[in-house]
Amino acid sequence: MSPVGPAARRAGARRAPLLLAAGVCLLAGLDAALVLLGLPAPVTSDRLPQVHGVLLVLGFAGTLVALERAVALGARWSYLAPAALGAGGLLLLTPVDLTVPRLLLVAGTALLTALYVRFWRRQPSAALLAQAAGAVSALGAALLWLGGLDVPRMLPWLVAFLVLTIAGERLELARVAALAPRAEPAFLACAGAVVTGVVTTLMWPATGTLLLGAALLALVAWLVVHDVARRLLRSTGLPRFTAACLLAGYAWLGLAGALWLLGGPAVDGSRYDAVVHAVFLGFVMSMIMAHAPVILPAVLRRPLPYHPGLAVAAWLLHGSLALRVVVGDLRDVRGAWQLGGALNIAAVLLFVLTAAASSVAATRRAPAPAPDPAPAPVSADPRDPR
Repeated sequence: MSPVGPAARRAGARRAPLLLAAGVCLLAGLDAALVLLGLPAPVTSDRLPQVHGVLLVLGFAGTLVALERAVALGARWSYLAPAALGAGGLLLLTPVDLTVPRLLLVAGTALLTALYVRFWRRQPSAALLAQAAGAVSALGAALLWLGGLDVPRMLPWLVAFLVLTIAGERLELARVAALAPRAEPAFLACAGAVVTGVVTTLMWPATGTLLLGAALLALVAWLVVHDVARRLLRSTGLPRFTAACLLAGYAWLGLAGALWLLGGPAVDGSRYDAVVHAVFLGFVMSMIMAHAPVILPAVLRRPLPYHPGLAVAAWLLHGSLALRVVVGDLRDVRGAWQLGGALNIAAVLLFVLTAAASSVAATRRAPAPAPDPAPAPVSADPRDPR
């Protein structure tokens, strides 16, 4: 493990408040989940359950995505995107009028979209186009929420945001291998079908939901065939952990697509809960777990080595989600739904604590970083070439 210089450490420290804002949104979202499950929660308020979904998707995950993109772009203004999303998420937790955080979320998603415009000018690609479509979906969701649409009816927009963002990133990695000539056009067709389904749900909910479900299943099939995860499953350590999280996440996204395709729109009840948590816990959280050991060190300039405890948290997440969705939601067993939900929360917290402990331990073991090179002294002698 190569040491990180003081300048990189300082850059990581400046980004830490943005990551902290995302973390607070995550914890508040988990607290709201306990309230919605009918279980004792550290904080109870009437607002938390109302903003639960937006808080986790735009406040938590949106801030993480925008922060990673801002680090990749490197421009100072790019950090306004995660700052606006993080601030909007935090304000959702306060008594301030909801219009204020909604406007901040609109600003943050608009700035995230602008980041992709800058990336596109640098180097256009199919992967970038899919991620940009995800950002536009996030902006659409924020605008619809500002306009008064309820979360269940704008759910397809939130789903498209994270699904297209993650799928685009997986395409970037798949291109390292030799993709067939028709692979990228097929991927773009799947992504285009997702966007079409999302837009159609606003005008013709039944037709749009069926199209979106079919598009998600097609996208999952593309990912399973072309992603490098299948080839890494027989390895050990971090590569195997990452591959297992990816493939498990694809399975949950496929289940959500099948529920939409076969059952049509769902805006409440057990099937709605099953779709929501299959996507955002089974797919999105699994993807976050898979990528955390790579993304977080790049953002914070702190090591995050693989630890077996991360795998324990991941399998607890998937096992408890199966209990919640398959038994609790689809078979309408309330006890399984509550127990599975509580264990979902425990799995996420276990992952966060294990990752933090592993990072701290690795930082302490790392050799002292070399100081940043000092500028050469300036000589007063004009004959000195320095």
